[in-house]
Amino acid sequence: MNIIDRYIIKKYLSTFVFTVGIFIIVIVVFDVSEKLDDFLKNKAPMSKVFLEYYALGSIPFFLNMLTPLINFIAVIFFTSKMADQTEVVPILSGGMSFNRFLRPYMIAAGVIFSFTMVSNLYIIPYTNKIKVNFENVYVKPQKVSSSTLSTHMQIDSNTYVYIDNFDTKRNIGYNFSLEKFSGDQMIEKLMAQRITWDSVATKWKIEDYTVRKIDGLKESMEKGTARDTTLDMLPRDFEVYDNVFTAMDTKELNDRIRKEETRGTGMMTDLLLEKYKRYIGPFSAFILTLMGVSLSSKKVRGGIGLSLGIGIALSFTFIVLVQFSTMFSLKGGLPPLIAILIPNVLFLALGLWLKYKAPK
Repeated sequence: MNIIDRYIIKKYLSTFVFTVGIFIIVIVVFDVSEKLDDFLKNKAPMSKVFLEYYALGSIPFFLNMLTPLINFIAVIFFTSKMADQTEVVPILSGGMSFNRFLRPYMIAAGVIFSFTMVSNLYIIPYTNKIKVNFENVYVKPQKVSSSTLSTHMQIDSNTYVYIDNFDTKRNIGYNFSLEKFSGDQMIEKLMAQRITWDSVATKWKIEDYTVRKIDGLKESMEKGTARDTTLDMLPRDFEVYDNVFTAMDTKELNDRIRKEETRGTGMMTDLLLEKYKRYIGPFSAFILTLMGVSLSSKKVRGGIGLSLGIGIALSFTFIVLVQFSTMFSLKGGLPPLIAILIPNVLFLALGLWLKYKAPK
């Protein structure tokens, strides 16, 4: 790397860090003003509010969500300033091609990409878990459902379960049934008044049960008061929080997807969206960097204001487009992978067009 490369990388990363600091202050101020009544109403300790909820939970969550916007604004801000101070023209006039001019930007974007990818896979799930647990206790506890209703689940290729009501606080299910099949024929059906999770033995305890066994034309009945059994399901499989999947680590998310392929409880779209976001989202660092440089490398009358305004509008458009495509996937049947790719592909095409139009 030459002096210009090091200068651009230093400018890029320092501006990004400075912009992150500004956004942290703004986010915390607005979020505190919005949730202060909830904190006071639910008697949230101030130490937990600032150290647990904000420092370890909300700030990483919001920064992860707004990284594309912050990245885009940082690139446009310092590149427009370089162009306004007539620094870009001498660089390009000195024989450096525009593609070569982009190299230090992409190196810096690679640093942000790597940090975002590591955060998505290994850090954000844990910070989201802290945030979710805090919100479910001190922010909006009334939205935490203590029970789920009418849950059908396939736990393997031949076994189906049904629970009429599951209490997620006490880990107790009511009106439980388990059906086993051999091909198209039912060979066993178990019905129980209650099923309880034993966290010590890591088994399910079935109470007041009746087992009906079918062997061709022969049937037999068995009744009992209690027995332990091992089933491929856990109490967390019945959690119904809207944000529960964001708090799963990558291994847990992949395991849930694998189980969902068999069970078919209707959560596959949510699970795949969360998975694809973690892997595809960080690539926006390269796409928005390309757009930002192409958009702001030309000196314009009026200084950096116009470029910065366009950049902010485009970055918010990107975030809105991500939300729209996500909703189309959840409600309209759009495949999750396509929904995650649409904003990136559209903005990549726009970035390439802006690069083509950029001054060379």
